[in-house]
Amino acid sequence: MIGFVMVGTNNLDKAINFYDTLLNTIELQRIVTNEKYAGYGLKNKPDKVEFYVANPVNKEKATFGNGTQISFLVKSRDLVNNFYNTGIKLGGKDEGEPGIRSGDYYCYFRDLDGNKVCAFAEIDN
Repeated sequence: MIGFVMVGTNNLDKAINFYDTLLNTIELQRIVTNEKYAGYGLKNKPDKVEFYVANPVNKEKATFGNGTQISFLVKSRDLVNNFYNTGIKLGGKDEGEPGIRSGDYYCYFRDLDGNKVCAFAEIDN
């Protein structure tokens, strides 16, 4: 079972601005911030961090993993579309516009540090 997900950044302030706006589209809000990281949780569960953006602890440059992807399950196609459009407007790089893939509805883009981000909604059969 996954406890939380973390991505690295080389500019925490820019990443916080990006993720504050982006994650709000899927009902996540920033619930903890310090000089090293920001943590986000569901608006109705503000005591549980599910996603972090952080400066690397080893003080080396943050890099993204080849083949690594962070995926958020959302409730509707509209949320996927809004998530994608917001991510792109905030400076994210397209990796796949919203559409049906493998039977569900997905979108993909890279954040400001190159981390691959996905949102998807399950489609009832």
